[in-house]
Amino acid sequence: MSKPSIIKKILILVIILALPGFLYYLLTVKGKNRYHALPKFGPKVVARTTHRVKGKDIPDTIYHTLGNFRLYDQDGKPVSLTSFDNKIFVANFFYTHCPTVCNQMNANVDSLVQAWAKNKMVYFASVTVDPARDSVKALKTYMGRFKSTPKWAFLTGDTTTIYALARHGFLVNALKAGNDDFIYSDKLILIDQRKRIRGYYSGTSAADVTRLNDEIKVLIKEELLNREDPLY
Repeated sequence: MSKPSIIKKILILVIILALPGFLYYLLTVKGKNRYHALPKFGPKVVARTTHRVKGKDIPDTIYHTLGNFRLYDQDGKPVSLTSFDNKIFVANFFYTHCPTVCNQMNANVDSLVQAWAKNKMVYFASVTVDPARDSVKALKTYMGRFKSTPKWAFLTGDTTTIYALARHGFLVNALKAGNDDFIYSDKLILIDQRKRIRGYYSGTSAADVTRLNDEIKVLIKEELLNREDPLY
C-alpha cells in the first residue's frame, strides 16, 4: 500500500473519531451562545457606573421597574411588590362586571395558571380597575368561576393606587370613563424577578397567550442563568 493511501485512511479515521466530540461541542457550548434574552420595556437611563466587558468599560443601564404598592387579595390579605420577590409574575387589569373582554382574558389567565401550577417561580395577579364595586368579597365570589389556586391573586385597593400603578408601573391605561365604563388595557404583562417588564401580550388572543407561555419558559431560563450576575 502506498504512503499517500495510508495517510488518507488515517485522516478519515481521525475525522470519524473526532466528529462526535465536535458535534457535542457545538450543541453544548455554541448552543448556549445563541440564547437571546427577552427585551426590557419602559424608559431606561444610562448610569454613571460601568462594568468591564473584554477589557472595556461599558456604562451600566438602569431599566424601568415597578414601584411598590399596597393592595388586598380576595382573602383580604395585604399584597405588595415584595410579595413577588424572587418570583416571575403575570399581571392584568379587569373588573368583575365587565361583560365580555375580562372574562375571556381571565379564562386565558386561568389556563396559564393551571399550566404553571407546579412551578414555584411563576405567579399571577389580576387587578380590578373598579375597586369601588370590586370589594374583597366581590373578588372572592368572582374567583369562584375559576379553579382555586394560591398562585393567582385577585387584587383591589384604592383607585389612586391602582390607576397610578397601571400608568406609571405597568405602563398601561386604567381609568374610569363613566358611571359603568372603564378604559383599561387587555394586555397580560410579564414581570421578571427584578420587577422589570419583559413582555406585553393580548389577553384575548390565543396566539399571544401561547407566545406568553413560551416566553415564560425563556424568562425562567434567563433568570436561572443570570441569578449570580449583579449586572443582570
